[in-house]
Amino acid sequence: MRLPGRLAAAIEVLADVEQRRRPVSEALKAWGLDNRFAGAGDRAAIGNLVYDALRRRASHAFAMGSDSPRALVLAVALRDWGETRESLVEAFAGDRHAPEPPSEAEIAAAATDLAAAPPAIRADVPEWLAPSLERAFGPDWVEEGQGMAGRPSLDLRANALKASPEKVVKSLARFSPQPTFIAPFGITMPAGPRDARTPNVTTDEGYQKGWFEVQDQGSQVVAALAGAREGEQVLDLCAGAGGKTLALAATMGNRGQIFAYDSDRARLAPIYERLKRNGVRNAQVRAPQPGALDDLVGKMDRVVVDAPCTGTGTWRRRPDTKWKLTPELLAQRQAEQAALLAEAQAYLRPGGVLAYITCSILPEENDDRVAAFRAAHPGFETLDIAQAWRSALITDLPDGLATPAGGLCLTPRRTGTDGFYCHLLRKAG
Repeated sequence: MRLPGRLAAAIEVLADVEQRRRPVSEALKAWGLDNRFAGAGDRAAIGNLVYDALRRRASHAFAMGSDSPRALVLAVALRDWGETRESLVEAFAGDRHAPEPPSEAEIAAAATDLAAAPPAIRADVPEWLAPSLERAFGPDWVEEGQGMAGRPSLDLRANALKASPEKVVKSLARFSPQPTFIAPFGITMPAGPRDARTPNVTTDEGYQKGWFEVQDQGSQVVAALAGAREGEQVLDLCAGAGGKTLALAATMGNRGQIFAYDSDRARLAPIYERLKRNGVRNAQVRAPQPGALDDLVGKMDRVVVDAPCTGTGTWRRRPDTKWKLTPELLAQRQAEQAALLAEAQAYLRPGGVLAYITCSILPEENDDRVAAFRAAHPGFETLDIAQAWRSALITDLPDGLATPAGGLCLTPRRTGTDGFYCHLLRKAG
């Protein structure tokens, strides 16, 4: 497929997302099944067009004067991918798969200067979230929003139970992997421009042998900050598919015990195969059922709560969720987080540590939840996040990452990672 055909396909996918209100990933998969003539390169390019359109939907719509699928896709071609009037005219000529050629008005609109646009437009965030983001990041909040609208890198974590980062880099040399800046076992492949394809590393021999896992560097960092040590008893209360359980097991060198639990059986299902492939021997999966964790009350050295949240930190990867987020959903997540923190503290022994983690950048889900928890449970103290950073990562905590309440917030702009929050609390002994 040539560029015009890819533009037409992206417009079709976005229209499908809008009309059926289904996730982008599902719409792209459905398009691929209905158009099997499209090769892997075509599907990657169409996906990039769709995701780029959603990442900057607000600014593209403002410039084009429309948020229609056509306007958004043409904006990506002209504003993000560097196409020009001349290049599009040439590309569209004689292409029977092309949409209607862009008009002079559309081409002119794509060049709109956004300097005078409202801050939320320039930040590419829902307007109702502007006060929250300004509270979180101060005068830099627009730039932080812009950072959340870029393409993410592909990050991996070398599994210390089976391989070194150097071994993984050698195995994936054809993809030109690089060490991450922060996570000591991290490996990254930066996102490419335009129609660049993301490497399919899960077909690599090293992945099949458990040498590495796909895991954003930010997720690796907060897992390391949780501070699990050899020989400890650790509860991963919201284990999901097991990404942080695997990281904790590697940190602990397969010594001690991790109890991996999640209230959703479907989310937990992939963990069994992943534990086996990674060579993890110190993790015990507890399936959700009445009394599943009763024997752990008051006994855990460490409880990790990777709480369900709005996912604002993952907007680069799931930009459609940015525009679906509502105040009602945020309130629901806050209630779930409060309930999980209250539950988690009961499993700790005196002197045990609670690691509260979210993939959110909103203070309502982060510092506010910790403040409310501490008000209800005065026997907890906040641990020094800078000291935890030095202990886990053997470097000094970079300026600007600590939050007012003593937690930590990572963002694409600050750390080149997804957005993550981590706060460490010790139970009085």
